[in-house]
Amino acid sequence: MSHKDVIDHLVGITQGSHLDGLRAQRVQARDNAQTSYLALFHPTDPVDMSLTERYAVAVFVAGLHRQPAIQAFYAAGLSAPPDLQPMIEAEIARGATAGPYGSYPEGPLSAEDKDGPAYTAITAIGPRLQAALAHAHMLVFHPRDAAPEALRQLEAAGWTATGIVTLSQLVAFLSFQIRVIVGLRALAEAS
Repeated sequence: MSHKDVIDHLVGITQGSHLDGLRAQRVQARDNAQTSYLALFHPTDPVDMSLTERYAVAVFVAGLHRQPAIQAFYAAGLSAPPDLQPMIEAEIARGATAGPYGSYPEGPLSAEDKDGPAYTAITAIGPRLQAALAHAHMLVFHPRDAAPEALRQLEAAGWTATGIVTLSQLVAFLSFQIRVIVGLRALAEAS
């Protein structure tokens, strides 16, 4: 499921269109986004984070962002037991909220502190994926609450340091990619 440019594909940008011209003005940003996508979803050696885990987390994050087309795109790459997809869908429903939540260190930003619901994935998906979804949820909705304890929970579930970095990069990339796609779609609708 590799595309010449996945963002163009997900937005529906055609060569020579107005949006293609806009994206062509930022060649390095365009190329770097595609290179990141390929590194995360088409690695030469998916060490420390399986392709199934990568696509399951991607489906979950796209679902949390309420982006059904992006969610479907990543679901198409999810080659896993047939019961995993419905479990991820159920986790999206369980984890849906508005955010962002969390607390800043004491200071002027503390006025923006906001409590939010805690999330724990069901155990039927296995400890590694359960911990990965909980970590992804925290990064999407509780980024201010990121702390060493969250990393220890991943380690306890069998995640290596390299796997944790890959997981966190994947969630950050998806959040970026989704925002770019939503923005480009808005520009397309305004044209």
